Amino acid sequence: MVVSAMIEQYGTARPMDVRTRYALGIVTLFPCLKDPYSEKGYEHFFDSKSNEGYIAWKLKNMQRELHGGRRRSSTSRDPSSNRGPQFGRPVTAEHQLEGVLCREAISLLRHSTDESQIFLKMEQTFKHRQELIQDSEKCETILGVFPRFLDTKGLVVQDFQMMFGEEVSSKLMEKWGTSLKVKVIKEANSLTKTPVLESLIQSAEESPEGNDESTWDSDMAALLLLVYLLPPPPGGKKRPVKVTVREALSHVVRFHKSCRNLQETTSSVQGRQPYILAVGTARRTINDYYIVVDGQLIPCKAKSSISAFDELFKAHYVFGISYDQTLHNMYTFVQTTIYNIDAGLCHESPRVKDLRAKLLN
Repeated sequence: MVVSAMIEQYGTARPMDVRTRYALGIVTLFPCLKDPYSEKGYEHFFDSKSNEGYIAWKLKNMQRELHGGRRRSSTSRDPSSNRGPQFGRPVTAEHQLEGVLCREAISLLRHSTDESQIFLKMEQTFKHRQELIQDSEKCETILGVFPRFLDTKGLVVQDFQMMFGEEVSSKLMEKWGTSLKVKVIKEANSLTKTPVLESLIQSAEESPEGNDESTWDSDMAALLLLVYLLPPPPGGKKRPVKVTVREALSHVVRFHKSCRNLQETTSSVQGRQPYILAVGTARRTINDYYIVVDGQLIPCKAKSSISAFDELFKAHYVFGISYDQTLHNMYTFVQTTIYNIDAGLCHESPRVKDLRAKLLN
């Protein structure tokens, strides 16, 4: 309706400042739609710097229809806006080993069984590990060089804290249970229901109907609702196969019956993108959580589903792995809105900014 009124008044050639004024007008009339993390609060409707936002998207679609479906090339984006897991960050940690001392520590780590010694040496070799991760030819060898990730719980959390500090590291655990979870469930209730979505909402709300053993616990169900609120992008030339929301859920977490061989599940995995493997007798009775990276199992430190998701997100940064394309919007929302990492600095889709405005206002 807003775009139709704009075209009616200004025609198909709309000046940049007109689109900006309309975006400002929307959040002025409806303050609850303002994005508290963006510079001006209306960039998800129109951002003059990138020529993106809901207004720009709608205008392009209408223009495409008027010109027989011809596409214009998209606006080039500043590479620095890709501030995600693969973005190189300076290492500020102290007491880092180099040269011979670093090689000796790595050798010691391969054979040590002393947990306190393992954590200390992993801390002292953090800078070297980050250098390997930023090297495109060596990044995939990280679990071979530092195999203690595969048998020592808590190392992923330690590396993430060394990157961002303890305050950032604790954001999900602080925000989720206090208010964010309830708001996510409320927003999901406004979506068009499908059987799977309905089941997740019931589990998240801990209603009697959602207490079936085949469903996830309340926290995991609520986290998976984020995939519905920020669904996979539509298929196109770059993504010829459209991934459904239901399929995308398995890119976050998969259930593994505790009586089965773990390697059977991970041996056929392709791609580097990590996901949670929940091992137990039923989805509601999980004994152990693992993060699967490069087909290998990294044991999670904690036993709860929210802690497992916390480690899943952190694993992307610790190992320098890009977000799964089907979950890019969801992870970007978690990055900027929950952990406050590079909020206002990295590129976010209008959908991410819109959801943040709805949940935080």
